[in-house]
Amino acid sequence: MNKPLAYRVRPSSIDSIVGQEHLFGPNEILRNLVENKELYSMIFFGPPGTGKTTAAMAIATALNRPFRLFNAVSDNKKKLDQLFIEAEMSKGLVVIIDEVHRLNKDKQDVLLPHVESGLITMIGATTANPYFSINPAIRSRVHLFEFHPLTEENIQEILRRASETFSEERSVDEEVLIAISKSCNGDARYALNALELLSKSTHDSNLTMDHLSKLSLSVNITMDKDSDNHYDALSALQKSIRGSDVQAAMYYLAKLIHVGDFDSIERRLIAIAYEDIGLANPALCARVVTAIEAAKRIGFPEAKLPLSVVVIELALSPKSKSGELAIDAAMHTVRTSAHQIPKYLRLNAVGVEDEDMYDYDRSDLWHLIQYLPDELKDTVFYSPGNLNSAEKTYAANYEALRKYNRSNNLRKLKLTKK
Repeated sequence: MNKPLAYRVRPSSIDSIVGQEHLFGPNEILRNLVENKELYSMIFFGPPGTGKTTAAMAIATALNRPFRLFNAVSDNKKKLDQLFIEAEMSKGLVVIIDEVHRLNKDKQDVLLPHVESGLITMIGATTANPYFSINPAIRSRVHLFEFHPLTEENIQEILRRASETFSEERSVDEEVLIAISKSCNGDARYALNALELLSKSTHDSNLTMDHLSKLSLSVNITMDKDSDNHYDALSALQKSIRGSDVQAAMYYLAKLIHVGDFDSIERRLIAIAYEDIGLANPALCARVVTAIEAAKRIGFPEAKLPLSVVVIELALSPKSKSGELAIDAAMHTVRTSAHQIPKYLRLNAVGVEDEDMYDYDRSDLWHLIQYLPDELKDTVFYSPGNLNSAEKTYAANYEALRKYNRSNNLRKLKLTKK
């Protein structure tokens, strides 16, 4: 079978690697290691199609080191054992492990001592964040290097090189290369696969935008439910709303809608409403819940309608984090010190005189009672935030009660009952 175009045009030397200038540019770390003929166990992490495995192979080739590929998902422990035997016979074996974050415990137990002894040099490749997904025992024995998404210009250069491998009778319009580079989201493999499909989908000698349009090429969004990109999009949505950037909020909402992750949208929008908008616009918090219920009832694609409306409202609404700050301060006090609830507030008050008992019938006295324990009676958890709309009313009420209680020096429940 013919090997895929992405495999055939893989760079064989570090000089042919496109992108990752922060690692392979002049006087950068991985180039310097190769030029100094040094190699250490490493893990390359970053989005798909950024050249992690290709770079590992190019490094091993540049150093004249034998290398073998191992897939942490599909290859078994027996293959690892065979690699160790080979390493004993050919010193300096490099084992390139794809999906390294998927190594199970059995494979790790076999691999770690040989990495530590230097019998093999491991270069792992993963799309996951190694600080969360890689076993600490492995992480402590390797160096971590991040691969960045390729730029559109990087992708276009890769596609031009690939198109040069076509026969002399075949040409590709520059517009086609630009269109593919815009749709691939920095993933060279995706771009090369699209170019290969395009070249095999027609007998015409010149590949044009008309040919590309027939492929219905969709934009490559590298985001699934458990990926870093997924959580990055959720984080960016919240930060955009918090910063009142309605255009950015629409963009990140669209990304999440595109992959159909309604559960995460629901949880995050409710959290945003109460965390970032809160008391500045309490009615909006309720409208968010209503909009989400409406979106659930109609489902995608129409669910985008109530979601877009409420995200625009959230972005353009006044903001107040006073509610979140208040509960965080209170929880900090609960975690760091213990105080008894005043007896007269307990459900079953024992040993409290009648005049000190909480009076359920005297609503005129309730706002005069000290509710915090004595040690915390002057503690402030809630401070009014951005005094917009509703919170102005709450803040004024709070300040009036505080002044009244201070002037009357009312501490406990000992009040004249009429």
